[in-house]
Amino acid sequence: MLESLEALFASTPPAAALTLGSALATILVSVALGGLISFTYMKTSHRSAYAPNFALTMMVLPAIVAIIILLIGSNIARAFSLAGAFSIIRFRSAPGDPKDIAYVLFTMAAGLAVGVGSFGYAVLFTLLLCGLMAVLHMLKFGAKKSTQRLLKVTIPEDLGYEEAFDAVFRRFGIEYELRKVKTTELGSLYEVLYLVTMDHLTNQKEFLDAIRVRNGNLDITLTMSPTPAET
Repeated sequence: MLESLEALFASTPPAAALTLGSALATILVSVALGGLISFTYMKTSHRSAYAPNFALTMMVLPAIVAIIILLIGSNIARAFSLAGAFSIIRFRSAPGDPKDIAYVLFTMAAGLAVGVGSFGYAVLFTLLLCGLMAVLHMLKFGAKKSTQRLLKVTIPEDLGYEEAFDAVFRRFGIEYELRKVKTTELGSLYEVLYLVTMDHLTNQKEFLDAIRVRNGNLDITLTMSPTPAET
């Protein structure tokens, strides 16, 4: 029994000849592992937080890496030739989320393990890491309990903007920082910009209603995802 398990997790020797059967097995196992990783990624991400093309890429990437490893084998000259060919390719993409980068490395590691013939270890590591990702997602590990938002309030000129909403902020337990003040409507009104830190349990409607009471029901804007340029 122990010998059979050792054989399952044993790597294929580097000098082993490439056959059609081993190549097909490598591709099928790598595609299956890529599909499992892609499925885990989709289930642990918000529907609007990932692109379908990225999920598709993660499914085929292990197979691509495994094929490259199969083609290289132990041939040093072939490895340098492939490195030169890939250096010609230029990749253009927007900066990715750290979680996306981790999944890309995950899929590449699975492809490498399958490519060198360590099918058992590739399956084991993939199952363990996918399970870890699912558990961390369920535990909401690393999730922020408070978020920063921009609050722009229009107030009349007779209302002191420095302490106008101190009582409201204290009532809702909101930390704030006054970022910008400007006049509008020929100086009859002020536009005040705050950077506020709100707890995820804060009732935003009640908070905005309290602001409206103080500013005489003038314009209020709460930006959900402020960009660095706005702050």
